[in-house]
Amino acid sequence: MSYVLHLAVMIGIYSIMAYSLNLVVGYGGLLSLCHAAYYGIGAYSYALLVMHFQMPFVFALICAVLLAGLAGAAIAFPALRFRGDMFVFVTLGCQVIVFTLLYNWVDLTRGYYGISGIPRPSLFGTTITTPFGYVVLVTFANGILLPMLFALYRSPFGLSLKALRENERAAAALGIPANLRYTQAMALSAGFAAVSGALYAGYVTYIDPTSFTLQESIFLLAILLLGGSGNIIGPLIGVVVMLLLPEALRFIGLPDTIAPNVREILYGILLIVLMFIRPQGIAGDYQVR
Repeated sequence: MSYVLHLAVMIGIYSIMAYSLNLVVGYGGLLSLCHAAYYGIGAYSYALLVMHFQMPFVFALICAVLLAGLAGAAIAFPALRFRGDMFVFVTLGCQVIVFTLLYNWVDLTRGYYGISGIPRPSLFGTTITTPFGYVVLVTFANGILLPMLFALYRSPFGLSLKALRENERAAAALGIPANLRYTQAMALSAGFAAVSGALYAGYVTYIDPTSFTLQESIFLLAILLLGGSGNIIGPLIGVVVMLLLPEALRFIGLPDTIAPNVREILYGILLIVLMFIRPQGIAGDYQVR
């Protein structure tokens, strides 16, 4: 039972990240490779604030969101000077910079030793210590944040992002400020991702830089592209498939000596087949080029 609850918690955490990335990739059409950086900033900000300043969970969460949002806006400043492939490379570079800071700023982040003993979240005088309690917390967070993101998708702000995605020059001719809208989208996306980072830090009570690498950013992008970007259903489908498919392969009766490698091969083959069958994603809609 605890195993199922753990999967439910991780699905909830990754759902917030996938839907927040959808704002930039699916609606803005910008292929970003630094989403794990915001995830890490949120996790480390939350951990340091609750441990060194004894800040309550909610206030530490808000501060983490603000710090990640500022980081998203700061990354947007150099990245939005470019489009297409160069934008991808700039965000990739920013991801590497954030990871390097987390890894080498030992006085603040403890580097590769990581931060352990992170307090569990406490709400209304109750500390959440059980897996079921954390499922409730993550579900509650999704119930607040996902409707906010859905409202953003359908708002004039989201529609202006879609217009920029389809034809930036035409949208600019209609008076839509491209760089301002993209900066706002990246800051908002970073802030939502920070919530996932804080929830993750409070759940596992230990974080280190290896959880926030470029590989994690690529994994998040794969979740979005597999499920289908630019819509409401796609990110959730991508999260469920990418998280549950490897777990399902564990139940295949394989010898222990080769099981991990064979599972990885099967996992890769299934993803390739899915992308051949549905290159626009399982849920369809926008295909990132």
